[in-house]
Amino acid sequence: MSGRRRVLWLAKGLGRGGAEQLLLNCARHADTGRYEIEVAYVLPYKDALVPALEAAGVRVHCLGAAPGALWPVRLRGLLAERRYDLVHSHMPIPAVAARLSAFGRRAPRLVHTEHNVWERYRTATRWANALTYRRNDAVIAVSHAVAATIGRRRPAPDWVTVVHHGPDLAGAPEGPAARAAARAELGLPQDALVVGTVGNLTAKKDQATLLAAFDLLRADHPAAALLLIGAGPLEADLRARAGEGVVFAGSRADVPALLPALDVFTLSSRQEGLPVALMEAMTSGLPSVVTRVGGMPEVLDDDRQGLLVPPGDPAALAAALGRLAGDPALRARLGAAARERSRGFDVAGAQHAIEQVYARVLAG
Repeated sequence: MSGRRRVLWLAKGLGRGGAEQLLLNCARHADTGRYEIEVAYVLPYKDALVPALEAAGVRVHCLGAAPGALWPVRLRGLLAERRYDLVHSHMPIPAVAARLSAFGRRAPRLVHTEHNVWERYRTATRWANALTYRRNDAVIAVSHAVAATIGRRRPAPDWVTVVHHGPDLAGAPEGPAARAAARAELGLPQDALVVGTVGNLTAKKDQATLLAAFDLLRADHPAAALLLIGAGPLEADLRARAGEGVVFAGSRADVPALLPALDVFTLSSRQEGLPVALMEAMTSGLPSVVTRVGGMPEVLDDDRQGLLVPPGDPAALAAALGRLAGDPALRARLGAAARERSRGFDVAGAQHAIEQVYARVLAG
């Protein structure tokens, strides 16, 4: 394997967020005959996925763990020590640091994955990103909606490649036994209608609108339950808002095993790139109600694999959830169509497409 090219994946953290999960999924399908993948991350307290990456044969470096020099200095030292052929950044701040560090005769080529629409970034982050963005040799966008926000920053037509990443649910449990086990694990009634969501408890995900919609839904379906999987800075506020029938499950490593507990999946997000959670739900055969933002309309057609609603509208979200709650046949139809559509969510194919970008950049 002496001819392998050494690649560093650079991230802000390795917690259980969607972007971080994509790294793990891709690591499991990387062409290790051609590429030696390593991962570096900044925040030492976001390390939940480190053991899984190491189990996949990936060497992991924490840039923020040791006292002393700032993490960008450690990044520059790592680049000099390991002599990477290519750095593939995820998240804007680590990406900016990589662009400012990768200079000199042995500087690595730079690829960046854009996970979010630019409107989501704070002003300082957006400016730092914009001022250094053309140092990227190539950009990968997780959806066409995300690619559109890059706009005038493209120096060439083929500079941006859209890759719809897929979940890695091989071997995930399904069927009546999996449903009963998941509900028992979560303390959910076996016979209740359960609506569920997966995501960090943040303003972007807007679970406050979901809680308001669920209160409206309970007026017609008083036995319904709402499951929130995830953790985040708004947890205390959301718990204070929550009424009857709401279960907070926290951050979980076993989301694929918990999805069978749901009858309906939902996302109330105000902004998205293309959420892994939605693709996992569709792969699991769940009908979904999601907001018409980011890349979600690219993979879910309204009234075919699920229902689309405007963001920030509790009444519209409640109406869509109520439509599914009262119609088991509609749930079955949409869920079957979602599973069929998900056959195009191929994580191995996504990683192959990424490696085609690597090959093009390294050959340039």
